[in-house]
Amino acid sequence: MAANIPDETKFVIAVYVENKFGVLTRVTSMFTRRGFNIDALTVGVTESPEYSRITISMSGDGYARAQMINQLRKLHNVKKVEILDEKDSIEREFALVKIQNDPESNGTILSALDIYDAKIIDYAVDSLCVEVTGDSKKIDAFIETVRPLGIIESCRSGVVALSKGSSRMLDMPDIY
Repeated sequence: MAANIPDETKFVIAVYVENKFGVLTRVTSMFTRRGFNIDALTVGVTESPEYSRITISMSGDGYARAQMINQLRKLHNVKKVEILDEKDSIEREFALVKIQNDPESNGTILSALDIYDAKIIDYAVDSLCVEVTGDSKKIDAFIETVRPLGIIESCRSGVVALSKGSSRMLDMPDIY
C-alpha cells in the first residue's frame, strides 16, 4: 500500500563500513528498529580490504531518506554514507533465471537473449539457466518477456552502484 503514495520514491544509499564481524547486522537492524523496509541490499569488500560497501535500495519520502542517513551516520562502524543520484551514478543488477527448455520456444528464447544481451550459462535438455545484467528496469523487462516460456526459478542480486567520474567515495565530503 505504501508504494501508492505519490511522493514516495526509490533511492540508493551507499555505505562504507569497517569490514568486521557483526557490522551488517547492526546496519540492517537499525532499519528494522525504525520500521523501514529495504527493497534490495548488496554487500562486498571494497578496493581496500578493511572496508565493505553496503548498497541499499529502498523506497520512501524525503523524511525517510533523511532519517536513514542520520541514523546510519551515528553507527560507530560506518565510515561514509552517500545517497547516489540516478543521474550521477551507474547502477546495475544481476539475475540468474532458469527457463523451461522447450524446442518449440527456442526461437523466442534466442530472440529474448539477443534483445536483452543475456547469456546461457547452463544448458540441460529440459532447462536453460540464463544470466542477465543491467538496470532494474531491464531485468524486470527480461523476466516479463520470458515468464510465458516458463520460469522454473530465478534469483536477483539487488542493485550495485558507483558514482560517475574519478572521485572516490571515502575522499568526498559528506553531502546530505
